[in-house]
Parts: sequence; C-alpha cells; structure tokens
Amino acid sequence: MSTAIAQELETSGIASVIVVLKAAPGGTAAASAGDLSKYFTHSELSQETAIALAAADLAGTFTEQRIPSRSRKRAEETLAAAASLEHRPAVLRADLPELEPLPPVRYYPNLGVAIGTVDEQGLAALRADNQVAEVVGTPQIGLIHPVAVRAAGLRSTRTWGLNALGVPELWADGLTGKGVRVAHLDTGVDGSHPGLQGAIASFAQFDSFGRQVVPDPQPFDTAEHGTHTAGTIAGRPVNGHNFGVAPGATLASAVVIEGGQVVARIVAGMDWAIGQGARILSMSLGLPGWWDDFQSLTSILRLRGILPVFAVGNEAAGTSRSPGNYPEAVSTGAVDRSGNVAWFSSSQRFDRVLDPTVPDLVAPGVGVISARPGGGFQAMDGTSMATPHVAGLAALLLEAKPSATVDELETAILTSCSREPGQSPDRVGHGLPNGPMALTILNP
Repeated sequence: MSTAIAQELETSGIASVIVVLKAAPGGTAAASAGDLSKYFTHSELSQETAIALAAADLAGTFTEQRIPSRSRKRAEETLAAAASLEHRPAVLRADLPELEPLPPVRYYPNLGVAIGTVDEQGLAALRADNQVAEVVGTPQIGLIHPVAVRAAGLRSTRTWGLNALGVPELWADGLTGKGVRVAHLDTGVDGSHPGLQGAIASFAQFDSFGRQVVPDPQPFDTAEHGTHTAGTIAGRPVNGHNFGVAPGATLASAVVIEGGQVVARIVAGMDWAIGQGARILSMSLGLPGWWDDFQSLTSILRLRGILPVFAVGNEAAGTSRSPGNYPEAVSTGAVDRSGNVAWFSSSQRFDRVLDPTVPDLVAPGVGVISARPGGGFQAMDGTSMATPHVAGLAALLLEAKPSATVDELETAILTSCSREPGQSPDRVGHGLPNGPMALTILNP
C-alpha cells in the first residue's frame, strides 16, 4: 500500500487517492467517473471539506460584513493558504463556486485517472474492480524554490546558458522550436512581459480541487517562479538580447501551485496539457524523497508522447525529489558557468538496475537570467532554472524531427552529454548536453 494512503487512513480513516484506470484498446481509459463514484465518499475530515468551509467562511465575511475584523482577516488568510493565488478577485471567482456540491470523484480522461476521497471499504472495492490498474496516494508536492534570487539585466546578446548548450549553433541551422508546444506547469506566467509576447499559446487556471476555472484566462503569475522558467524555455529576444532557448516554440502554461489540493491541480494541468498537444513537459515541482505515487503518471505522459523533464531538487547530494527521481523522468541537476556542479543540486543513488542514479543530466542553473513579472529580468539559482533549459533544447530538436519518439529524443539528449574532468556521474549523471551533437544523433 502507498505510504501516503496508509498514513492518511491511520490518522483519519480516509485517504485522498489517484485511481489509474486500465487502458481500453487504442490506449483510452476503460472506465469513467460515473463508473467509479460509488467507491468514493465525502468526509468532514477531508481536505476538500476544509477548503470548501474556508471558502464559505470568506464568502460570509464579504456578503454579510458582520464578522469582526480579526475574524475576517483570519478567514482571508485561511483561503489564501488554500488557494494561494495573490490575485484576490481571481481567487474569489475560482473558489466561491466550491460552495456548491463537489462531485465525489474528478475524472481526467486524457490521463485516464481519477481523484477522490475513499475510506478503507472504498479503497478495497477500487482495488478489486477489474477496470482499475492501480490506486496510489496524493502526497503534497511543493514548488522547488530558487536557492537565490537577485536583480539582473540582460547586458549580453545571449545568456551564458544558451552558449553552454550550443544553442546558437542550432539557431544558425534555422531551428527555433517553431511548431513545438511545451507544457509549463508552474505558478503561472506574466503574459504581458515583452519577452513572452506570442510565446503563450494557451493558459489555464485550476481551482483548489483541480477544476478549470474559466476557459482561456489572461496569463498571469501568482509569484515570480513561473515567469522565469517560462522565459528560459521560450522567451523571445528583447532589444537584441536573447534568453529563451526555443524562441519559436509556444507554451501551454497553467497555474497549478501552490495551495489547495496541489496534486489534483497538477494532475488537472497534465491532463489539460495532453489535450493542448504538448510534446514536452517542464515541471520544477517535487516532493523530497522517494514517493512512488506519481510514477504511473510519469509513465502515462511518456505513453501519450510527452517527454517529462523534471527538476531533481535543491537539497544537495544524497537527496532527490519525486517525480524527478523516477527512471521515467529526465531528471535535471544544475551547474554554474564554469561547468561545476552547483552545491545545492540534489543527487542520489538508488538500489535499482534501471537508471540507478539521479540526476540524468545537468544544465545551466546558477545565475540564470530570465523574465520577471512586470517586464524586467532577474537572476535565479536552482535546478528549477536548469530544467527549462533542457525542455527548450528538446523543443529545438523536435522541430528538426517532429516524428521523433520520446525515447529517441531522450536518447539523443543524454548521449550528447559530457562530464567535466573529475566529475562524478553520481553528481551530474551523463553530464551537460551538447545541442549540435544531440541534433546529429537524432537526425543524422
């Protein structure tokens, strides 16, 4: 049994679960939400109920205006913790509908999974159902926060990370990522930034329960992280200064973190991204340590033709984050401009035959300059900054060979890597990718 499920059942008698459905012929899910709803339950002890009550409490403070200011402030803070969106009007529009009855199970058809709350009897019944492939838990994933953030401006024609990966040589061959859609699940993205004009093909916002709020909202960032990572993937040149690896690619960007039922929001984002035709997923999120609950989701992404590029974490050697530490993910660590592995870059060896060490590779992750909400730029350090470099490189390669499979794309990138003299594969995996070499391997 999933450790997350066991812990929740022991403490409250219920558990939030992800149900992976068996695939029907043709690769589509065999079951539907209606088929499974009888196994799920509403509970006053669930996170769903707590979030809904917080929203109801806040709604009362705004409609009745009779709650003392101290209580009103507490209600506002409660909802902020639940929804974690700094855009207050968007929060209210997103969460007030949660006062309506919530279906006991939410179904995500592109992934072929469902999410809901079960008790022990419901869990047993789910596992006995011949439509169900697996039932896993929902341990709370968190943002992999930058180690350092500082003011910076674009002073050179290209950021050092572009040069380190050989990106200008791929541009010289006419590759910009044109026609390639990259999924970007993060804190959102500032769509008004000059360097992201034309880069965002679609944008989604999900409420606390993993339901899409409104169709096609205007892109916004709830923090700064998402705008920075989005810019590294597909930022357009600004006044002759280049900072995006694939400036011709487009993004399917979604607000999925922080707050609320984070796993449901991330799963909803993944499901939406598949529907948007994404071929690559860049995700700088994770849970410290080994949790196998998201391994099936990572495998499903690959089956759907999406290369999952995940950050390994910023907790230094001997650590890693799930899902970045799965063999099915392209696990990404960080190096500085001298090619030295960053002190914070996580790495870990596992007792397994397949892909025993993480990260799989490293990319520029120290002093990375990219977009800042509001139109400026700033430098950040972290494996979160390295991950979008690899996603952008993958977009350039896919433009060169749109028919490339996930395995072919991953093999080309990893085979192109090299390590600096004296570097241990335990810390850097295959090493730093070489864009032109990867292109030759993929498309000889």
